Amino acid sequence: MFDSLSTKLDKAFQVLKGHGKITEINVAETLKEVRRALLDADVNFKIAKDFTSRVKDKALGQNVLTSLNPGQLMVKIVKDELTELMGSEAVGINLASKPSVILMSGLQGSGKTTLSGKLALHLKSKKNKKPLLVACDVYRPAAIDQLGIVAEQVGVPIYEDRAEKNPVKIALAGIESAKKQNCDVVIVDTAGRLAVDEVLMTEISDIYKAIQPDETLFVVDAMTGQDAVNTAKAFHDTLNFDGVVLTKLDGDTRGGAALSIKTVVNKPIKFIGTGEKMEALDVFYPERMADRILGMGDVVSLVERAQQQFDEEQARIINKKIAKNQFGFDDFLSQIQQVKKMGNMKDLMGMIPGMNKMMKDVDIDDDAFKHIEAIIGSMTLKERSQPDLLNMSRKKRIAKGAGRDINEVNQMIKQFHQMSKMMKMMQGGKGRQMMQMMQNLR
Repeated sequence: MFDSLSTKLDKAFQVLKGHGKITEINVAETLKEVRRALLDADVNFKIAKDFTSRVKDKALGQNVLTSLNPGQLMVKIVKDELTELMGSEAVGINLASKPSVILMSGLQGSGKTTLSGKLALHLKSKKNKKPLLVACDVYRPAAIDQLGIVAEQVGVPIYEDRAEKNPVKIALAGIESAKKQNCDVVIVDTAGRLAVDEVLMTEISDIYKAIQPDETLFVVDAMTGQDAVNTAKAFHDTLNFDGVVLTKLDGDTRGGAALSIKTVVNKPIKFIGTGEKMEALDVFYPERMADRILGMGDVVSLVERAQQQFDEEQARIINKKIAKNQFGFDDFLSQIQQVKKMGNMKDLMGMIPGMNKMMKDVDIDDDAFKHIEAIIGSMTLKERSQPDLLNMSRKKRIAKGAGRDINEVNQMIKQFHQMSKMMKMMQGGKGRQMMQMMQNLR
């Protein structure tokens, strides 16, 4: 996500840092590189030009030329402008009514149906809501099937009526069904098209007028760049939607949509999809995203994700085992599985300050832990609970059973001991201070 943009912006700032003296000339040279980086990221030309003009005005107005840390001040100004460009602050969704009705709109292939399920899970698990999904795509039976699968995955009910061909009637009936089931949120999944057309716009407009949603979200594939922005404008002219959801931000996206869409439609980005898992939906925080684009990481979001997967009872049990030197491979495996639940590994790495630069040429596979799971799965119960039993003959048997090389077994055991040692250190004074700090971030 934004890897190419981050690299090019870093290169632009190196132009400034490489001079012993900061002048208007090399500030202008830096901003020229910044504008080029934005254009390469598929940001609208006018938006990129206005952005660098504002940065230049602020830079010269804040005496960057005489600052003790001119490079740092320039980065801060760019960060503030990026934050402003993407909407300044996080914006929630309106859930005042009962039931609250959320209308999902967007083109076919944008990930709208899956996103409906992700949003339902988000509201269920984080807002303690009881959502109902409504299938209003009357053209593709497979879309109804997909929504049914998604509903089952996240554990929420679905309303469908395959005999009815009027999506307006289905949407209204779905809302009535929600009332009978005491559901307090209705998420209406509508049909998409491969491109914006009059039939699509008329249909979504009719649904909108009939159900009067509390919240209308436009779902768009972030990988489509400026096309996403143009589509957003077409939908906004018809629906005057309340917010945008960008999907597939875990892919090879240049970032143009995220950086342009707020300016073009003057509506906030409310959520971002960051992976294929149903949990991979995040509230969009412009300042945090600006930090990540500039390689500063996003520690707050990383801690929040960790807290969501944090099982206090399990942590208490593991802490007791560590204190008694009883931490085993099953415990090691459970910690790995908690990390996997936090999301896409490359996305998580991008939240660590400076890690984007270090990992830019490294391909991090989400299946990176599979060999560890296979190795531990080849151990006996006794070996898992008593790591010191693992002599060479046992290691060879485990390697053969897991279909892995003996060196991988040795590497995994080394990682196990490193993690065990680190967790023991975390029980000390500094570790307790860190845990207290994490608690304060809640």
